[in-house]
Amino acid sequence: PADRGWRRGWRRRPKRWQRPSLNKDMSLVLKYFPNLTAKQTDNFSQLEELYRYWNERINVISRKDIDHLFIHHILHSLSLAKAITFKSGTRIIDIGTGGGFPGIPLAIFFPQVDFLLVDSIGKKINVVKEIASALKLENVTAVKSRAEELDATCDFVVSRAVASISDLYNWTKHLVKPGGNNAMKNGWLFLKGGDLESEIKAVNLPVIEIGISTFFKEDFFMSKKIVYVGVEKVPRTKGRN
Repeated sequence: PADRGWRRGWRRRPKRWQRPSLNKDMSLVLKYFPNLTAKQTDNFSQLEELYRYWNERINVISRKDIDHLFIHHILHSLSLAKAITFKSGTRIIDIGTGGGFPGIPLAIFFPQVDFLLVDSIGKKINVVKEIASALKLENVTAVKSRAEELDATCDFVVSRAVASISDLYNWTKHLVKPGGNNAMKNGWLFLKGGDLESEIKAVNLPVIEIGISTFFKEDFFMSKKIVYVGVEKVPRTKGRN
């Protein structure tokens, strides 16, 4: 397939990995996303075995947290799909992706959207490449790079709490092009938690907060938020929290 301008690196299917049957935690995904295609359901059902396999070799998720993969990582990532439906052809860069969150779940959910997953740690990027290859995710490219050194453009930057909002914005403001064709104008979508008042005040850009508990009822999400930061400097708006 065409590289869509981002294709890099190698891909190998992990040895000794066997495709699992549908596991019980998939019920959580299907509870909130009942209209998944067969391919999407199959891909999501493979994630736990894949991550357990690779996490034994390269630590991309804490040993304790791997038991909560579907709530803490997969559903948390998919909260962005509740906030916005990305149109076909949208380009998204996942900064500080670690083991592939939120990028891998979003790439499964939005197969017509291009995802560039970026992390400065090469071992983690190698795991992301292996998982994307095993799932045959042709819309995913993974690269080792620091955010501020990345040479690319996109419609949205997404990230999960790897730094403050102002730091993430300053590191990536060269990546996001203005305008956009989605329901939200181009910008940043951060998955954050806790009291964000001081972080938001430090950003002189339009900000909308969305409480993830609006979408998911598990206790884990009570303090979790999506923070949208727009490109244009207009009066700030505070949404649901």
